[in-house]
Amino acid sequence: MSSQLIKNNFRNDRLPHIWCPGCGHGIIMKSMAQAIENLNLDKQKVCVISGIGCSSRAPGYLDFNTLHTTHGRALAFATGVKLANPELKVIVVTGDGDCTAIGGNHLIHTARRNIDITTIVFNNNIYGMTGGQYSPTTPTNDFGTTAPFGNIDKAFDICKLAEAAGATYTARGTAYHANQLTKIIENALKNNGFSLVDAISICPTYYGRKNKKGTAVSMMNYLKDFAVDAKAADKLPPEKLQDKFIIGEFKNTVEPEYTEEYMKIIKKYQKER
Repeated sequence: MSSQLIKNNFRNDRLPHIWCPGCGHGIIMKSMAQAIENLNLDKQKVCVISGIGCSSRAPGYLDFNTLHTTHGRALAFATGVKLANPELKVIVVTGDGDCTAIGGNHLIHTARRNIDITTIVFNNNIYGMTGGQYSPTTPTNDFGTTAPFGNIDKAFDICKLAEAAGATYTARGTAYHANQLTKIIENALKNNGFSLVDAISICPTYYGRKNKKGTAVSMMNYLKDFAVDAKAADKLPPEKLQDKFIIGEFKNTVEPEYTEEYMKIIKKYQKER
């Protein structure tokens, strides 16, 4: 990470961060900051909002307008911020549990409205901050402190969930593919509507140890070896995609944005009065 990037986008007095050694969250936060830097966004018009969890520590390190809110409610707070000041570039930082479990209802309705909020899910397949409970993205048969005999649930595909609810931009990247992730976040920020970035992270401390995934390096190598780009995946037979996961952009469409439609109603009735 360059010193200039840190100077421009981080609160130096809050660094270094407190994430565990080997955690992928720092890489994702850096990609996010780099995307903001690359787009030359006005810092005074960027607002980063989080809920509760390991990922939700990120706004404390970032030198923008920031809100650290309650568990699962980051998108509800973000909706209020965006409606109050539509000029802000609103970014939600959230975890897989924060976003798709307690916050799942907010996710589907924020996507349904297509409000201009960019949501970056730091997805490490576990509740890392509170002790390693299994989450809605923990793979079937994997272990957590609340699944000591294996998780029997099917995991959410967060991108498909967001698309079905109405998101106009969805994509997936990983902490290993940092440069690609930066570009994905850039494109998500450019989208005038609800954007969802499923950023695959790693948790060596809880998920890795509980599931015997090896060292942080081993877990990073898994991301390298088992990720397939969406463009390449379209050309591969199903057997070549067995046990793999797809990264890249999935949806990028233009549809009416919520705050703009809301302002049209306000202006219409102001004229009639």
